[in-house]
Amino acid sequence: MVLKPYQQIRIEDPHEPLVPIPLELFAVVVPHPYEQLGAPYGDKSPYWLRKTVCDRLLMAQKQLQTHHPGWKIQIFDAYRPIAVQEFMVEYSLIQLAQHQGLDPETLTKEQRQTLLEEVYQFWAAPSPDPATPPPHSTGAAVDVTLVDEMGTPIDMGSPIDEISPRSFPDYYAQGKTAQEQGYHKHRQLLDRIMEFAGFKRHPREWWHFSHGDQLWVWLKVLEGSWHQSEAIAHYGKAP
Repeated sequence: MVLKPYQQIRIEDPHEPLVPIPLELFAVVVPHPYEQLGAPYGDKSPYWLRKTVCDRLLMAQKQLQTHHPGWKIQIFDAYRPIAVQEFMVEYSLIQLAQHQGLDPETLTKEQRQTLLEEVYQFWAAPSPDPATPPPHSTGAAVDVTLVDEMGTPIDMGSPIDEISPRSFPDYYAQGKTAQEQGYHKHRQLLDRIMEFAGFKRHPREWWHFSHGDQLWVWLKVLEGSWHQSEAIAHYGKAP
């Protein structure tokens, strides 16, 4: 497994507990997309976050409604046990193989590796190493979008989890049509309200935001708001 740059960040976890997201205050994708596929959550919940991260998500929701009354953040996914990460990486690999006209059951070692490299552009490897946890397994990352006052999802130009360049946050930045410009405007709005609450957006996923994990720290260093000496993540694998 090739480490991603942010996985070199040191972790000092205060073991802050996971808490349930107050779903009644948000919009929620129902049924949960990964549970519906059979992902093995066991007695865990995909709607948990570390307490501080959950508080910040509530802050983002209030900021959104200040400018867009009635709109809500829609929760797609949050906490993800390592077993679920492994399940979803394999599921995504199978889907990608089929999309490319390949039989997932008869992939050569080389074909599987090529597909995995593409999958890992978007999905973190399900590493059991406490020094390199997948972001969602820390309880510090959340996948979100927006709905309007009628509960209608705001069109972001591509679905969550799509393995495609369309998932890159600035894919529509140079949009030539009003529709494409609208997609970019919506993505910028989501980013602004999450940034206001202290989150950082994944550089390849318009929907993925985190606070306090390795990726968050790495992005803070890259933008220059933190010095390398301060590069210590708050959250490792969730307790």
